[in-house]
Amino acid sequence: MPPTSETLTAERILEATEEVLRRHGPAKATVVDVARALGVSHGSVYRHFRTKAALRDAVTKRWLNRTFDSLAGIVTAPGLDPEERLRSWFAGLFAAKRRKAGDEPELFATFSVLAIENGEAVGEHIADLTGQLTRIVQAGVDAGTFTASDPATTARALFHATARFHDPGYAREWEQPGVEGELEAVVDLLVRGLRARD
Repeated sequence: MPPTSETLTAERILEATEEVLRRHGPAKATVVDVARALGVSHGSVYRHFRTKAALRDAVTKRWLNRTFDSLAGIVTAPGLDPEERLRSWFAGLFAAKRRKAGDEPELFATFSVLAIENGEAVGEHIADLTGQLTRIVQAGVDAGTFTASDPATTARALFHATARFHDPGYAREWEQPGVEGELEAVVDLLVRGLRARD
């Protein structure tokens, strides 16, 4: 039985929107397509998302947040020292981004377009990720493992220094042989620069 507007949730709409984007791409996907996929009127969708732009913003944020959520456990992982946590976080970020690009290249391309259209969502995503890095750097400073006078500035520098391994503009390079080793080499260099001096 198709859902009614009473049982329709924002999450169900976002799931359907992602599927419509997967099938039609960002240029052709419409709110009517989303409503049709859900078996409701387009007015029901608009009760949850006032405009097509608001719906696209929400689905973009949802997609970007999957990466953030997948890394959250590393930030607080028990038993990892700050250096291991930093290395695991960058490896996890690269794996998540590469999986998105490789598993569904059409959807990745679609969301890359939507992310460009929605600079605010991308800015929030980057702030969330660098916030996670800041917590890792701060833990390293607190443990005496890292030296950083300003952990937030250091986190942003680390993020930018590794852009080749998470910025979608480099996605074509992520499947090249040896790319994991290249990431490890960059992170090794960064960790050596962060280590506290005796």
